[in-house]
Amino acid sequence: MKFKLTSLEKKWVLYDVGNSAFTLMVSTIFPIYFNALAESAGISDVDYLAYWGYATSVCTLIVAILGPTLGAIADTKNFKKIIFSAAMGVGVFGCIVLGFLSSWLWFLVIFVLAKTGYSASLVFYDAMLTDVTEPDRMDSVSSHGYAWGYIGSCIPFVICLVIVLGGGNVGLSTLASMILAFIITAVWWLGSSVPLLRSYRQKYFSEAGEHVVINSFKRLGRTFIELTKQKHIFVFLLAFFFYIDGVYTVIDMATAYGQALGLDSTGLLLALLVTQIVAFPCVLIFSRLVKKISSETIITICIAAYFCIAVYAYWLDTQFDFWLLAVLVGMFQGTIQALSRSYFAKIIPAEKSGEFFGIYDICGKGASVIGTALVSVLSQLTGSINIGVSALSVMFLIGLVLFRFSAKLNAEHKKV
Repeated sequence: MKFKLTSLEKKWVLYDVGNSAFTLMVSTIFPIYFNALAESAGISDVDYLAYWGYATSVCTLIVAILGPTLGAIADTKNFKKIIFSAAMGVGVFGCIVLGFLSSWLWFLVIFVLAKTGYSASLVFYDAMLTDVTEPDRMDSVSSHGYAWGYIGSCIPFVICLVIVLGGGNVGLSTLASMILAFIITAVWWLGSSVPLLRSYRQKYFSEAGEHVVINSFKRLGRTFIELTKQKHIFVFLLAFFFYIDGVYTVIDMATAYGQALGLDSTGLLLALLVTQIVAFPCVLIFSRLVKKISSETIITICIAAYFCIAVYAYWLDTQFDFWLLAVLVGMFQGTIQALSRSYFAKIIPAEKSGEFFGIYDICGKGASVIGTALVSVLSQLTGSINIGVSALSVMFLIGLVLFRFSAKLNAEHKKV
């Protein structure tokens, strides 16, 4: 029987379509524009990559610190949508402001603000999965979110790409083109969030009580204690910390990496557009396979594939190599994110989804503070960008070993 999304599930998926436009801009046009600002200020290619990596590390570190606390508060009745809206609003506002900046330093500062808002909104968005669908539908719904997010984000991206690359032909300056691109992305993001905000109702929650913040901290403390006792969840988070670290680092630094290698900007942007297009059918194919093959097996395959991709990056030095890398990443990127999200949602208490996804975010986007810092530091110490990126293979290897152990623990937990 063909899988069909419910109305609420479609609106939840639509937000993935909206925020993915910002993600695509961050991994493509943003670093290219920042590179132009940095070059005009006399910053070298290696330092440019390092500064971009440090900025990404800062915003992921902020979310890693705030995520669990805000998640605990969001689990209080009627609070999840409010905090989600605030975080999304900060991201959208920051995205618009970025287009008006000509200083590389201020661009990095506002970029941290915008990406922090974006990342924080995903903590609550992911936690909404338990409210919008049922456990036996989570793998498919989560996969549809990433799949349609990848292909849907191509629409505003192509429009922005035409404006940025062809704006000069119609009399638009580079600054005017960038302003339009950032505004289009922000409006697309905001517009895609409206249907979810209008229809979402928090299904699982904790009662507010008299002291919401204090009670949220108390619940968070109990959750951390509970987490140490739930070994199948704890070890999965450790595994996720390592393997998703590499995934998000690749997403955050792909274009910056290609730029630092001196590859053609237009070719890089088109290659990353191909990544989005390839990801769409691959995520949906894997979402069907998960009904016949366990999600543990598919996640294992994805981690192993990323290990090989990171090793291959050591020899990358041509446009063709980057295109091949883009296709390989597209085949596994959405699936490893989607199935990890739904896998985690199924093994945690639904009424504590905000708290647990706040911790999940520490181990997810928060973990990429290590990956981006690792790439940046090794690139500067060795003078080789390839060595810095290929070092991510170690993260994938550790993640693979830990994930297989967590899968074993989860199987034992189900028997109890």
